[in-house]
Amino acid sequence: MANTYTQIHIHVVFSVQNRECIIVDLWKDELYKYITGILQNNHHKLLAINGMPDHIHILFGMKPTQSLSDLLQDIKGSSSKWINDKKLVKGRFSWQEGYGAFSYSKSQLPQIIRYIEKQEDHHQNKTFAEEYKGFLSAFGIEYDERYIFKPIEY
Repeated sequence: MANTYTQIHIHVVFSVQNRECIIVDLWKDELYKYITGILQNNHHKLLAINGMPDHIHILFGMKPTQSLSDLLQDIKGSSSKWINDKKLVKGRFSWQEGYGAFSYSKSQLPQIIRYIEKQEDHHQNKTFAEEYKGFLSAFGIEYDERYIFKPIEY
């Protein structure tokens, strides 16, 4: 076959270290643009990005030229460095280790895009932990409660 044809839609979710609520309105749009640039530079197509002060959702069309883990390492590492270089938070910013990644068909995209766009409304009734465990359950992913989130350290 002379070419590769794919249709891969991935929804990733990851949180701020210790689920701290430190992504603020003042700079979150800049952060989203920065992450969009990373996706585009790696030849992926952003479909939706949004989040809350303690976590982020990204839906994108993925090219199979890069592994998902390499892409997420780039997104999380580069965006952490960007936040720290700009001194947007007190102390050192980092993302929680790990992420959730879920695949969707093209017909499901409008619903998932709306879901991501309406994060603020959605989280009036549900915590991030509840949301994340809901995704894992809906996708039939077995998990150990002890390893879902790194414990909050004070």
